[in-house]
Amino acid sequence: MKHINIALFVVHKGCPHMCSFCNQRSISGSSGEITAEDVHSAAQTAIRSLSESEARGGEIAFFGGSFTMVEREYMISLLEAAYEYVEKGIFKGIRISTRPDGISREICEILKKYGVTAVELGAQSLNDRVLMLNGRGHTALQVEQACGTLAEYGFETGLQMMTGLYGSEDEDSIETAEKIIALSPATVRIYPTVVIKGTRLHELMLSGEFVPKGIPETAELCAKLIPMFENAGIRVIRVGLHSGGGVEESYAGGAYHPALRELCEGRIYYNRALGELEKLGSGRYILCVDPREISKMTGQKKENLLRLREKGFDCSVKGCEGLEKYEVEIHKG
Repeated sequence: MKHINIALFVVHKGCPHMCSFCNQRSISGSSGEITAEDVHSAAQTAIRSLSESEARGGEIAFFGGSFTMVEREYMISLLEAAYEYVEKGIFKGIRISTRPDGISREICEILKKYGVTAVELGAQSLNDRVLMLNGRGHTALQVEQACGTLAEYGFETGLQMMTGLYGSEDEDSIETAEKIIALSPATVRIYPTVVIKGTRLHELMLSGEFVPKGIPETAELCAKLIPMFENAGIRVIRVGLHSGGGVEESYAGGAYHPALRELCEGRIYYNRALGELEKLGSGRYILCVDPREISKMTGQKKENLLRLREKGFDCSVKGCEGLEKYEVEIHKG
C-alpha cells in the first residue's frame, strides 16, 4: 500500500541558523504560521479524499523548520491536534522533521506522549568541514548522538542528506552515505543541492565562488548512492525536491528536475547495461528488465538507448517477468 503523508510545513519556526541553501518559504510555497486549526483542516481534507485503509496507513507529517526547536507550547498545540486522529485510529502516527541538535531525552518523552512514530533528521552531510561551510550549526557527532537517542525511544528514524553542497565533492557524499548506513536509519531522503534565490548559495553562485552541479553529474552520483542504501535495507523515500510550491519560480541553479529520481534510476540501468555490453562487444541486443522498469531502462526521450547506440550497441528493451529491480538480462538481437 502506498504510504500517505498529510504534510504540513512549519516554515523557519525554531531554527537558530540560516543555512547556505535555505529559503523554506520558497521551497514549501508557504509563508504563514500553521495553527492547530490548520492541522484539523488538513486531516479532515485527507479523511474525505482517502479510503479508511489508506488513512489508517498514513501519518500526519510536520516538515520544514526545526519542529522540536519551536516554542514549546506552540509545538504541543500542533501535536495535540494531530494526536486526536492517531488516538482514534484514523491515522497510524505522526512524522516530524527536525535538526540533529533538536533531539534530547526530554523532547523524546514529549514526542512519545503525543503519538509521534517517525523522526527525520536533516543531517545533510556527515563531513564537519562541509557542515561548517554551509552554516549548519551542528556536527556529524551530533547526528550520531541524535540517532542513538531516537533508537533508545523506539522511533523510526530517517536521515536526509544533500549532495553538491558548497565545498562538497562526490567523494564526501559517498562517505556520508557510508556513515548513514552505519547508523541504520529506516529511511533516507537524498536532496541534491538546488540554488534558491535569496540564499547565501545564490550569492556565492553569482560571485562565481560556487558552481552548482547540474543534472547529469548529479544523476551519476545518485546512481551510486541509491543502490548503496537499498542494498543495506534502507528505503530511499525521496530523491530531489518536490515540484510545485514555488520552487520553479525561485530556482536559480543546481539539480532540479520534477522527475529527478527517474533520471537517477535510469542512469543505474544505463550503467549496468553498459558494463555488461562492453564485455560482449558491439552489436544488436535485447535488454530484458522487469516490465515495470522499461521506461527507466529506455531513459527519458530514449536517452539511454541513444547513448548506447553511440557506443556501438544497437539495443531494444523488453519486459521480462521474474527479474529484480535494476537487473538487466542481455540477449543477442
